[in-house]
Amino acid sequence: MVSVLRRPVPALASFVDAVWYIDEPTLVGLERAIPTGTMQLVVNLRRDGLRWLDAEGFTEAHTVTGSGLCGSIARPIGIDAADQAWCVGASFRPGGAVPFFHPPADALCEPVIGLDSLWGRAGAVLRERLLEQPSPETTLRTLERALLERVIRADTRHALSSGRPDPMIEHATAALSSGAAVRHVADQAGLTPSTFNRRFRSVVGVNPKPFARVQRLQRLLRTIDGDRSDWAAAAADAGYFDQSHLINEFRALTGVTPARYRPRSPGEQNHIPIGG
Repeated sequence: MVSVLRRPVPALASFVDAVWYIDEPTLVGLERAIPTGTMQLVVNLRRDGLRWLDAEGFTEAHTVTGSGLCGSIARPIGIDAADQAWCVGASFRPGGAVPFFHPPADALCEPVIGLDSLWGRAGAVLRERLLEQPSPETTLRTLERALLERVIRADTRHALSSGRPDPMIEHATAALSSGAAVRHVADQAGLTPSTFNRRFRSVVGVNPKPFARVQRLQRLLRTIDGDRSDWAAAAADAGYFDQSHLINEFRALTGVTPARYRPRSPGEQNHIPIGG
């Protein structure tokens, strides 16, 4: 088993939270992937395809080519853990994917979009470039170079010229992730709610309210160990109105109740084995 997670090179650090490499042949079974409010670039090195399941009961399967962008969504999707046991990827910061892709983020609303449809030939051949690499670290460096190549070709009107994301969006995502109210953040930005929603969605991929819901869930998951029984206290700590509110939101965003939440491992709280 090989697992590498590290910060990206400095030139990408304002937009990319981490790059990662995983080779875990023992992973098996279907899982629920919980939304994070951010996007990921994922390349399946095991086979030339990325498969996910949607709809009630995860009975509706979809597949794109082996390199894809996982969009910012506010619902769980199903994945086959064994199918993606050997992957490499980049986890973007909230709104950080925009400089690397031509459509606005709110157009990237599918759970997974084939990289060939976003980058053309460069996206179609990325997987082959990565498979040629002799080690996990050279694979990650090649992925970083591919991202930097997209930055170089990006429209200079983007905030890339300063090497920083849109300051308003950067502040808004940080404030909402900390539990600030959407209306308060819009007021701080000096924008009407509709303008704030439109501008936020075009960069982050979802409206501020579902983003805040997902981030509240993520705050909760970082504080529980899977066996916690004091859900009333957990609800208050994470910013829910009460325990009932927590349970309803938890089920909507994860597909299970808090009592049935059992992540793949303590460090992988966003993956829930189905039937586990």
